[in-house]
Amino acid sequence: MLFNSYTFLLVFLPIALIGWHALQRAPFRVVLGWLVMMSLVYYGVWNPDPNQPWSPKYVLLILGSCTANYYLGRRLSVLKFTRPGKLLLTAGVTANLALLGYYKYAGFLGSILNSLTGWPASVPEIVLPLAISFFTFLQIAYLVDAYRGETEEYHFTDYLLFVTFFPHLIAGPLIHHREMMPQFRKTNHGWHRDFPVALGMFLMGLFKKVVIADNIARIATPIFGLAADDGRDPTMLEAWIGAVAYALQLYFDFSGYSDMALGSARLFGIRFPLNFHSPYKADSIVEFWRRWHMTLSRFLRDYLYIPLGGNRKGPKRRYVNLFLTMLLGGLWHGAGWTFMMWGALHGLFLCVNHAWFGLRKKMAWRALPKPLAIALTFVAVLVGWVFFRAHDFASAGRLLASMFGLHGFGGWPDKATRVIQSAEPLKLIPVLIGVWLLPNTQEIFARYRPALRVSGAPYPAGGTRRWWQWRPTKAFAAATVLLAIATGLQFDKVSEFIYFQF
Repeated sequence: MLFNSYTFLLVFLPIALIGWHALQRAPFRVVLGWLVMMSLVYYGVWNPDPNQPWSPKYVLLILGSCTANYYLGRRLSVLKFTRPGKLLLTAGVTANLALLGYYKYAGFLGSILNSLTGWPASVPEIVLPLAISFFTFLQIAYLVDAYRGETEEYHFTDYLLFVTFFPHLIAGPLIHHREMMPQFRKTNHGWHRDFPVALGMFLMGLFKKVVIADNIARIATPIFGLAADDGRDPTMLEAWIGAVAYALQLYFDFSGYSDMALGSARLFGIRFPLNFHSPYKADSIVEFWRRWHMTLSRFLRDYLYIPLGGNRKGPKRRYVNLFLTMLLGGLWHGAGWTFMMWGALHGLFLCVNHAWFGLRKKMAWRALPKPLAIALTFVAVLVGWVFFRAHDFASAGRLLASMFGLHGFGGWPDKATRVIQSAEPLKLIPVLIGVWLLPNTQEIFARYRPALRVSGAPYPAGGTRRWWQWRPTKAFAAATVLLAIATGLQFDKVSEFIYFQF
């Protein structure tokens, strides 16, 4: 079920909210049980078979995963910092990764084996269960923390809601048990204060997805199709327009989802951690990863980079750890060589970035002018997004070669794509200017603490109040209504989110 669907907006969400409010005086576990039940309904509605509207086997899969990991975590909390506990943790993490590996990577590995040896002759198609990457990572973090003695004796209902709570279930943010469990136990949610803020955030996210991302997709898709389907080398102009368009489409699609996730959770009095903070304003790749998919960056840092040794074993080992972390982060995004290349590129970018910081400090050089640093960072990110979006290396290579003039500098081919011939690319200019100059959702709603702060991120806890920040006034109410109308006028079809099935 998609956030940008009539089923969610007009049926599921109202029922979930009405039931939650009706049960506020019921026993605490009944209230949580209602949210768990609605979250499982939300998950079960998805089914790859259009002839079957309900998918019980995938609901059983996530329930089985939650049950096994919950009791495994309880046992690990008893065996913390012991040899049996370490063996049990290894077994638990391996089992989770094996489940993820079967569904997500078996086909990819089978195709590699097939191309190398000719066996097996055909690789059977395996349907990727919805959100398996996200709920697997959540539970691996829980097991590791249980072994470290950092978990409490959570009730099973708390744990089940932590994993399955529908606002974050499909595409994040990657929440942490220490952030969520105490909030589930609150009895006074201040619904009358949360609702206007939650509604405003949700509408802003819906606007990003429906009005901005989906319209920009009409620019990016045909240009990437030139290199993949037509096998034609794009012109330099086409290549840059396609790369910029996809960078903007991906950002507004995913940050729009995150805003809707934060808004949906806030309707129930729950605050999620921040997942985006104007990443294209970053002046280095290091800063970019503090602003882009911030909860994934935190997970990779805490549960992969630091266990690998982090920066504790010298600069050479630090660079190896950075590279491996990003390479595996790329593989997590998708079973394909292009995703691995994307991760490898960002690993290389981070190594170069840290080396530059060290050299600059040693030589007492000044930092690059901020606009130039932002522009260079944005270009590096664009190069990575080409591999992230491209169907294969060949089409990615054609697009990148055109971007950097290897196919000539002609800007307007005789057989230009229809999108280039139209005025569609001009839409990118105000969007790009807005990304660099305008405040983001969290800054607009900063007075009402819209999200939890992620450690190490640049998002401030407080700050100066601005006239443009959202407040419950008639002017902002009118602006919210106009935002809803503008979104409704574009709400002519349902489109999946890019991160819908990672």
